[in-house]
Amino acid sequence: MGLKGKLTAQIEMRAGGDVFHELFRFTPHQIPKMSPTTIQGCDLHQGEWGTVGSVIIWNYTHDGKPKVAKEVIEAIDEEKRSVTFKIVEGNLMELYKAIKASFHVETTSDVDLVTWTLEYEKLKDDVEDPLTLLGVCIKLTKDIESHHLKTT
Repeated sequence: MGLKGKLTAQIEMRAGGDVFHELFRFTPHQIPKMSPTTIQGCDLHQGEWGTVGSVIIWNYTHDGKPKVAKEVIEAIDEEKRSVTFKIVEGNLMELYKAIKASFHVETTSDVDLVTWTLEYEKLKDDVEDPLTLLGVCIKLTKDIESHHLKTT
């Protein structure tokens, strides 16, 4: 069994992929209002919202427990409507040597799809693959979609 891995999930976004990308890029601090059972806080620790190199601290629920993640925005691509976060501190670093979360939005046949990708390296072979963390990303996406569909 390998220590490195990659997980991907793709979710249809009926509320619009641009809305999703803009939210994560410029106003992620609004996400706790849209998905309070998943994200309890999002604070800018360093830099400016929506810029590469900025540091964000997330308070979230994973496997029914409160967790914290400190992330650096590693890349933003407007054309691909993507953002890549590298986790540098927090609960996940107890299990993983490295972990990145990224998403991109693509439109095919007038359908917006949000694709989440988790790239990771486990500290030990007996560490579980972060499938439940990918589940958090899926739930978050659906909560954001539901919030925007209610307000439009």
